[in-house]
Amino acid sequence: MFRPLELFIGLRYTRAKRRNQFISFISTVAITCISISVIALITVLSVMNGFDRELRTRILGAISHATVSGVGETVQDWQRAVHIADGNPHVKGAAPYVDIQSFMQGPRSSGAQVRGVEPSLEPKVSNIDQKMVEGKLTDLTDRGWNIVLGKELAQNLGVNVGDRVTVVVPNFRSSPVAGSLPTIRQFHVSGIFELGMQEFDSNLALINIHDAERLSDLDGPTGIRLRLDDMFNARPVARELVDQLGQVYSVTTWYDSHQNFFSAISMEKKVMFIILSLIILVAVINLVSMLMMLVTDKQADIAILRTLGATPLSIMGTFMVQGLLVGVVGIVFGVGIGSLLSAYLPQIVKWIETVTGVTFLSPDVYYISELPSQLLPRDVFWVSLITFLFALLATLYPAWRASRTQPAQALRYE
Repeated sequence: MFRPLELFIGLRYTRAKRRNQFISFISTVAITCISISVIALITVLSVMNGFDRELRTRILGAISHATVSGVGETVQDWQRAVHIADGNPHVKGAAPYVDIQSFMQGPRSSGAQVRGVEPSLEPKVSNIDQKMVEGKLTDLTDRGWNIVLGKELAQNLGVNVGDRVTVVVPNFRSSPVAGSLPTIRQFHVSGIFELGMQEFDSNLALINIHDAERLSDLDGPTGIRLRLDDMFNARPVARELVDQLGQVYSVTTWYDSHQNFFSAISMEKKVMFIILSLIILVAVINLVSMLMMLVTDKQADIAILRTLGATPLSIMGTFMVQGLLVGVVGIVFGVGIGSLLSAYLPQIVKWIETVTGVTFLSPDVYYISELPSQLLPRDVFWVSLITFLFALLATLYPAWRASRTQPAQALRYE
């Protein structure tokens, strides 16, 4: 026999005897239910993390982590602003841009946002060059009047690479004959990109920054886009740049433009965690049932231990060991299987699609055509902790009932 006594007796009770096979069966059911609950919670959180990562990657692949703007329509002395931004250790890339709201005309028409970019600097702040379906970003040469369209925008306009589109900009110029007229310019479609986000694929077009300045009658870029080493450092970096650049510049971050969207995703994940935690709570009810039957079955044993000098606290600890052991075994199996399932979930889903011939996320309907998954250690920790606490709470009442057993009454009919 070893110490502590409560642990020794609690472990002995876990081994099945002929007369309590049913209790052992209930213990197995409790372990299985807890394991399944943990697996479900870890897997769902991993899938939500995967979708969150995919959305952040796709959205922040087209927009910047932070943007430096001027007080007026353009950024004055933008070369100095780029130099100061590049000097910040958290800034990995800076590129000027010009944004223009326009109306495009091909075989069909559509409104779109035209962004003037510097092809040599744009890859430092976005991954559009990696998402080119046709053509290259470097085709946007100065005075080449070339344009790169999002895939859905090209489909809406009814054009392809090699066609021409007419861009109408609400930059009115006076004419002695016709009065005020908007600026109109024809562009040659030199490329098509697909980011996988409708917001950009159906509404964004790229041209050379100098062509954009001529089209909008601007004498400089409307802002400078920045890419950071960690997008979550956007706000402190923005405050540093504001102090360094001075009052003639303003700095905004991706939090300002998409904060509500990502906050909604974060809130949805928290609510899902709470809801799925209730599944664990239901699974733990089996643990309460098992312990109550065990306490009833061991009434004589408890009475003998009490007559030998065991304290109520010692009896309570004995049955808590029994319940916690079931909970810990369920957590270990659940975390192990859930982590493996989350790690290989995309491959498993692909295999199921291949075998059944059913596509769960059709590329024709969804922009994310593969089920993403990202297992985070902090999720595993919180799931394990919550399950352990539920198991601990489940053992309290049965263990307390065991500690209240009166030896004389329990041994009366023995």
